[in-house]
Amino acid sequence: MTPQTQNPQNEAQLSRASIQSWLTDMDGVLVKEGRALPGAGELIRSWRAQHKPFLVLTNNSIYTPRDLSARLHSMGIDVAEDEIWTSALATAHFLAAQKPGGSAYVVGEAGLTTALYEAGFVLTDRDPDYVVVGETRTYSFEAIAKAIRLILGGARFISTNPDPTGPGPEGPLPATGAIAALISKATGGREPYVVGKPNPMMFRSAMTRIDAHSKTTGMIGDRMDTDVVAGIEAGLHTVLVLIGISDLAEVEKYPFRPDEVLGSVAELIEEPTAAGDTLDG
Repeated sequence: MTPQTQNPQNEAQLSRASIQSWLTDMDGVLVKEGRALPGAGELIRSWRAQHKPFLVLTNNSIYTPRDLSARLHSMGIDVAEDEIWTSALATAHFLAAQKPGGSAYVVGEAGLTTALYEAGFVLTDRDPDYVVVGETRTYSFEAIAKAIRLILGGARFISTNPDPTGPGPEGPLPATGAIAALISKATGGREPYVVGKPNPMMFRSAMTRIDAHSKTTGMIGDRMDTDVVAGIEAGLHTVLVLIGISDLAEVEKYPFRPDEVLGSVAELIEEPTAAGDTLDG
């Protein structure tokens, strides 16, 4: 069968068969509301058995890889610390390349401060090179006011991710994007450079970490507006799972399409000859 006559399903299978390494989102793909999603643990074990490099990605910058590894392990998903790539690590990687040995004032928690410290940054509130805003559950007026003053004084503004809200036990909570918007408004419209998804830089830094190439790397996510668009822009094979946030009606609203749409990651454990759902166009 020539490429011109292959149907989209066969094209997706051929493309998936060429994947040598994987990136996968965590929340909404492997876990949701404190429990493992179908096929999550089995998929990780299958990649490891096939010696396929992979990284688990998250835009959440609160936790260190050690914290997240322990959390996943408690749910039956065996992921090591060095198999996790957070927006905090991506931010530290980016800033270390921009200004080795630089300084930063951080609005965030251990996941971000630890990543920056280990990247060789000095954490200070006195004339820092950068103000870095990440996720935290303890935002303080004093810390935000200090960030505003430092940015007005010349510090460059960085944000780990754009998410305006995050899940809480009683409903949505303000997240990094909301706090960054507050700071931007108070500094006369100074916008942060956002490192995490949907910036494809997060995927590129992750691929560098595992020595992967975009032409043979797949990305699994549950959001069209972050995971899929960033995967497309990074040149990856993109897989959307519907068990998280997006559904088929949501997919149709966007002018771009993932390479595959699956119910859950359990469908990726199937043999290469098994079929996965795809979208035309």
